[in-house]
Amino acid sequence: MQNILPPQTHRSKSSYTAVRGGGNKKNQRKAFLRGPKTRENSPSGCWQASPGLHLDLSMKPFLKSCEVTPLLSDVTQPTHSLHTPLLASSASDTPYNIGWSVLPKEVAINMEKALGGGKLLEVVSVVKETLKTASSAPVNIAVTGDSGNGMSSFINALRGIGQEEEDSAPTGVVRTTQIPTRYFSSHFPNVVLWDLPGIGAGTQSLENYLQEMQFSLYDLFIIIASEQFSMSLVKLAKIIQDLGKKFYIVWTKLDRDISTSAHLKERLMKNIQENIQENLQKEGVCEPNIFLVSSFDPLLHDFPKLRSTLHRDISDTRYFGPLENLSHTYKKAINDKVITCRKKIASKSFDTLGIWNADDLEQSLMAYRLFFGIDDESLCQVAQSMGKSIEEYRALMKSRDLNTVRRGDWPFSCMNCNVVSCLCLILRCIPLLGGFVFNSLRKWKHRRLLEIVAKDTKDILKKILTDSII
Repeated sequence: MQNILPPQTHRSKSSYTAVRGGGNKKNQRKAFLRGPKTRENSPSGCWQASPGLHLDLSMKPFLKSCEVTPLLSDVTQPTHSLHTPLLASSASDTPYNIGWSVLPKEVAINMEKALGGGKLLEVVSVVKETLKTASSAPVNIAVTGDSGNGMSSFINALRGIGQEEEDSAPTGVVRTTQIPTRYFSSHFPNVVLWDLPGIGAGTQSLENYLQEMQFSLYDLFIIIASEQFSMSLVKLAKIIQDLGKKFYIVWTKLDRDISTSAHLKERLMKNIQENIQENLQKEGVCEPNIFLVSSFDPLLHDFPKLRSTLHRDISDTRYFGPLENLSHTYKKAINDKVITCRKKIASKSFDTLGIWNADDLEQSLMAYRLFFGIDDESLCQVAQSMGKSIEEYRALMKSRDLNTVRRGDWPFSCMNCNVVSCLCLILRCIPLLGGFVFNSLRKWKHRRLLEIVAKDTKDILKKILTDSII
């Protein structure tokens, strides 16, 4: 990717917090990854960095010619169709959060109806249609960080375009993003990349910044850092975590850090990651994905890993809500069906379940499977529709046949052993007590078979959901 700025523009002296010493250290610099300069309690004539996230980088001398005048001193937001500013007064431009908090009513009704009738093939159709819709739902990714950390340059690198191209995000050595601006990329279909103004770009507090940027409406966040991982970024990460949203930490300008550090690349990258993790842990932030990249070399360092991780998380973000709600719907429908069946078992209404001889457990098991739609014929239809082998679904089942139930369920096996069977025959000779014990045991066996078949149905539906992801 070509750089619109001179090669050494991003290495100007103003980019660093320096330590000025005397004697033979005249031409040395130290870059600190945290904290403003201060002269309090420092030796005369020396600048020191305030404590915090810190990494020593032995700097190479800079020539005065490297200090350039900002090229973009008065930049206005572009009006190109590929990146439209988010206007506070326009409700239609508000980021759309794709997490489905509630399954569409029609989808829920169709799924419950299909499960109620034991029509698993219709359930498959509902699931496929729902997830197909979810696969193209927009995902909104907010790119934020301290002002001057290179959010716009990162967005250009992520989109795989040069900074000189017409629809690129404007970049410069001064703040160029004034309002939230959205960008699109063919590398991430149906994904909106939001370039947010940097924290500290204005006079507003972090709380006001979060409110103005409407943080609760984004699906995923990328926090950009360079030179220092400030306390404002730590607080920002904590807030995003409390919102229950996924976020990354992306350290940009790694090429500059490597070229100016006395440490080996591997040691330098490890130091940066450890310092970020340490500061996040102090505030109770769980360890996020941390990527060390250079926006000028999007094929090097952690950039390829970042892309692959982002693709996976975009897919997870799209499907998480629908999968959760579909799962909740089928579990509720099956549980309701189990309650209905238990009432029929308690009232000895076995014929309404398709069971003509309640003492024939093999036939009863097949009747329950048919009632829930996981009989062999239905499974064969589902397997063909899903492009899978029927054995993949049968392998999940304890209720394939009565012998499988006995081997896989020890309570059922114990209650059907020879000792219990002989005891029941003896008790049947006792008036009243024998009949009560025998009927109670028969009801228990049917309830147990019912629970096993219901669990198998849930396991099969779980696999159907997973296999239906596009």
